[in-house]
Amino acid sequence: MRVLVVEDDAAVSYWIGAKLNGAGHACRCIRDGAAALDLLGREAFDVVVLDRMLPILDGMEVLKRLEGTRHPPVLVLSALDETSDRVAGLRAGADDYLGKPFDFAELLVRLEHLARRHGQVMAAPGDRLTVADLVMDVGERHVTRQGVPIDLTDKEFKLLHILMSNAGQTVTRSMLLEKAWGYGFNPQTNLVEVHMFKLRSKIDRDFSPPLLRTVRAIGYALG
Repeated sequence: MRVLVVEDDAAVSYWIGAKLNGAGHACRCIRDGAAALDLLGREAFDVVVLDRMLPILDGMEVLKRLEGTRHPPVLVLSALDETSDRVAGLRAGADDYLGKPFDFAELLVRLEHLARRHGQVMAAPGDRLTVADLVMDVGERHVTRQGVPIDLTDKEFKLLHILMSNAGQTVTRSMLLEKAWGYGFNPQTNLVEVHMFKLRSKIDRDFSPPLLRTVRAIGYALG
């Protein structure tokens, strides 16, 4: 699970990040709402932890600007924990709301639930994903580019589905490893590189323009 933590309290942010990393998850921490929106437009995450009281843009404004866009589920984590605060946050677009102080075990369970539900929605049968002239029918497990069928292995299909679900955003190598192969793989493995090389040869070699981009030292992006 890749988590974006938007929290201006450095001690709280560091603590959450350390605990998530210790639980086997990847965490990116950022301190203001404007930077969070910019990052969400460029990189893929499974879930967002969002404080309400932030510099530049507060959490409620971030939720407002995310409305109507494709984005990961958001859990608001805030010291503002009256019933009216929780209701306002949920009505503004938060998927969950947890007050401070909090227990990390509860936060982790809530995040895992949101990420799992988000993953199930992403993979919903019947969906058709389109990036330029590349089309994927998720239910039929059928991929075409410029109308030409592309034969993919199960793993290639899964990798392409992750990339198409996050079109235009950078998907990290660790996120691809986690989602396509699960936990327990050596982070030094070249599994991702090998499969992405084969995938690129199938979706880009005979077509123009190329869609699959390598983002140096980070991962891959489609479109």
